[in-house]
Amino acid sequence: MTFLCLDVGSTWTKGALVAADGTLRGTAQHETTPPEVLAGVAAVTTALAASDATVLACSSAGGGLRLAVVGQERLVSTEAGHRVALSAGAKVVHVSAGELSNVHAVRASRPDVVLLVGGTDGGDEKVLLHNATKLARARVTVPIVLAGNAAARDKALSILDGRTVVPTDNVLPDVGELSPGPARAAIREVFLSHVIGGKGLSRGPRFRELVRTVTPDAVLSGVAVLAAQEENGAVLVVDVGGATTDVYSAVSTMDDTPESTVALPPDRRTVEGDIGMRVSAPGVVAEATTERLLHEDTELARKAAHRNENVEFIPDTDEEREADLRIAELAAALAIRRHLRMIGGRLGPKGAATLVLSGGVFRHADSLAATEKALRDHLGPILRDARVVVDREGRLGPAGLLAQAGHATTAAALLNL
Repeated sequence: MTFLCLDVGSTWTKGALVAADGTLRGTAQHETTPPEVLAGVAAVTTALAASDATVLACSSAGGGLRLAVVGQERLVSTEAGHRVALSAGAKVVHVSAGELSNVHAVRASRPDVVLLVGGTDGGDEKVLLHNATKLARARVTVPIVLAGNAAARDKALSILDGRTVVPTDNVLPDVGELSPGPARAAIREVFLSHVIGGKGLSRGPRFRELVRTVTPDAVLSGVAVLAAQEENGAVLVVDVGGATTDVYSAVSTMDDTPESTVALPPDRRTVEGDIGMRVSAPGVVAEATTERLLHEDTELARKAAHRNENVEFIPDTDEEREADLRIAELAAALAIRRHLRMIGGRLGPKGAATLVLSGGVFRHADSLAATEKALRDHLGPILRDARVVVDREGRLGPAGLLAQAGHATTAAALLNL
């Protein structure tokens, strides 16, 4: 048996052909081909001679999954909902806390899905029911994942009658207890059932039937598989793109942590929409200078400005390739710092055992010795004993797809990075 693992993005459709024993038999990519993305899928399938393979697909085409979080109190249920949304691979476009007074702000954020949370099980119902009423009256037509106080679920469902609502377990069943799994699964279900078909990516049902999850959710599952193989610490992954930088972390076990208002799940993801290699390159250099990762460098600032003004720029000299690597190194360090702040600086009981670098700038570099040294200098003790590897073939997403489909042994073997 072989598996064709597909990632249909807004720009590229990528494929990885994986044998049952985890051997990577080949990779291919083709430009994504809207309004019929199956043409790009077919091209990748042909390039890999994979017509008989079992297809597992994820997608972030059409802007991925835009999600609004409506909660009760920012430091409790809203924060819990926000963390669940990020772990589910969604781009959080709106977060509100307390009784909604301006539903127009929710609608203006153009979400694909609303995550409605609030209250612990058996606790306060008032805010959750108020917000359900506001969403119903404002004719918010996108699907709603209801993941709040279980005691108020039936009342909220009655209020939202006529809307597309997917009820699931509370994200915060008790104070300090975060339960992300059911809500994450519900968000995935809504994405597949109600969202991806409306992106105008394909004319028939086949593409919707192929896609199993949103791309960041697949990657996070792959990170969790890799972390489960670690005996000495956590896994940290940073994926530097042209516009954004994603950071993932996962631990196989957690030590006894001090009680917090909202506990952290073992696998986490953050997205930095203002850290990237092109549009936001000037901001990366400026923030790195402010955070003292970089002494004032007018030449690098000039090159960053050029990339901002020419987002399709491809470096064609050693000097420009070196500038790209320096910007990527700073972007990675800044994004990881923010990720660590968001999770309270904790990466499990033993820190990071492995740092995985992802993104074209790292995959295509001849040498990353200087980049690795710089990241260790920038991030200090968190990387003291970590090995640094590059996911040159994009294995994390396929491994996550395999794991989600029940092929955990194949996924683990594939991640022999």
